Amino acid sequence: MNQTTAAVRAVGLAKHYGLDDSRVAALAGVDVEFQRREFTAIMGPSGSGKSTLMHCVAGLDQADAGRVWIGDTELTGLRDDALTDLRRDQVGFVFQAFNLLPTLTALENITLPFDLAGRRPDRAALEEVVAAVNLEDRLHHRPGQLSGGQQQRVACARALVTRPEVVFADEPTGALDSSASAELLRFLRNSVDDLGRTVVMVTHDPSAAAYADRVLFLKDGRLVDEISAPTADGVLERMKSFEKAAAPC
Repeated sequence: MNQTTAAVRAVGLAKHYGLDDSRVAALAGVDVEFQRREFTAIMGPSGSGKSTLMHCVAGLDQADAGRVWIGDTELTGLRDDALTDLRRDQVGFVFQAFNLLPTLTALENITLPFDLAGRRPDRAALEEVVAAVNLEDRLHHRPGQLSGGQQQRVACARALVTRPEVVFADEPTGALDSSASAELLRFLRNSVDDLGRTVVMVTHDPSAAAYADRVLFLKDGRLVDEISAPTADGVLERMKSFEKAAAPC
């Protein structure tokens, strides 16, 4: 695997849940890499290991076996404080829940990573993401005064403001209507094309996956397929093929 182009890479990732007869392999020896300045979607049937893979490569969960690198830093064996610093400085997160602090304004929520680190925001980075999310006139509003789509864009800006190595998005459109979902996905697409970021997104929606450069498919904890330059129809057909293969004879 190429260290110079991969924002994130993993070798031999394995993760199990349960004991004895109830033991289930959520990840069964996954090798994967996510290239810089690329938008990757991860899809698969329920229970295929999508979110487990994301959590392990993002340093939110620890695999039972295997190795993970973010940039040139190996996560395996990092102390908790070093892992916390790495996640804060090199990784951005966007989840289905917006996770905004209700007592803070939109601007204060965006700059929260700098406050937690005891640093002043980088003005250029802040202006860049504020312009990208197109919320200049809502920066001094609290989350309760924003629509769901606006709140998710604030969450995206917070994930991008530190100029992280990679942004992980776990079902980011799950709580949004179709219009707000399309707006958010265009923002993630533009963050790759215009801001040079790397985005890895877990989704169940073929239309959302069509915004990505490639789609990885998991089944039973293994990477089983990949599509480059995906279309919604192509992703849907591939997902249907997995369902047919899993159907009883």
